[in-house]
Amino acid sequence: MVDIAAVDETFKRLQSHKGVLGIIVINAEGIAIRTTFDNDLTVQYAALVSHFTVKARSAVRKLDGDNDLKFLRIRSKKHEIMIAPEFERSHEYYLVVVQDPSREA
Repeated sequence: MVDIAAVDETFKRLQSHKGVLGIIVINAEGIAIRTTFDNDLTVQYAALVSHFTVKARSAVRKLDGDNDLKFLRIRSKKHEIMIAPEFERSHEYYLVVVQDPSREA
């Protein structure tokens, strides 16, 4: 079971960082559990990030069967997407943070 207070604290802490545009917690099926984005953007990110993370994890395991994906960072010209597939103990949820890298510091 997820500790809601811990999730709230994590959201607050992450949102306080400069450049953070939004945060999503998704389950392993790609369904958003909690978000700071509007519904359309949440659905889009959740589906694409979930699919991409499954593929990345598969690639890591194929390269080394004893290895596993711990963190994934995708940086483009406009955004940086950080994915923590092991956000909580049972590994049922992914934490996704989207930020504007030009506003970091």
